[in-house]
Amino acid sequence: MAVGLIFSPSAIAALEDDHYDGNIFALYAGNGSLVPPQVSLAESLKGGKPSLLVFYLEDSKDCKAFSVVVSELQRYYGRAASFIPINVDMLADRQDFSPQEAGYYYRGLVPQTVIIDQEGKVAFDEVGQVPFEKVDSAFREVFDLLPRSESKELKRRPLNNINVGLDE
Repeated sequence: MAVGLIFSPSAIAALEDDHYDGNIFALYAGNGSLVPPQVSLAESLKGGKPSLLVFYLEDSKDCKAFSVVVSELQRYYGRAASFIPINVDMLADRQDFSPQEAGYYYRGLVPQTVIIDQEGKVAFDEVGQVPFEKVDSAFREVFDLLPRSESKELKRRPLNNINVGLDE
């Protein structure tokens, strides 16, 4: 009697490959609160709140890496703006979106970051791994805040072993 061993690959999430690992925001950014989004673009626009749309794929190494930036942006602007991550796999069956739907702003590449201001106008639209500072500067314009060069730098300070806070 022959006994065969079956070897299966280990279930290890990898930031630097294009394999599906699950919710990229929970796995790589430590932020499971982003998916599913708390509100739709239509609800955010109706409430007069700016929105950050992030178009992504869960099996894209670029999107996996960018998830950390999105999570960091949510730390600063999550109470004042709606964060709406959109898995573009969910848009595949439609092409007739209205300006009140996130799919209307998708340009076919990921990651794509779009900021819609309080009036419903596009204030920022870039594809790729956009640096935190660039999106932060766009949010500062939307909220009429001082530019980065004129404001006090925020520095992280440890609160405990897991969480960090901000010092001015």
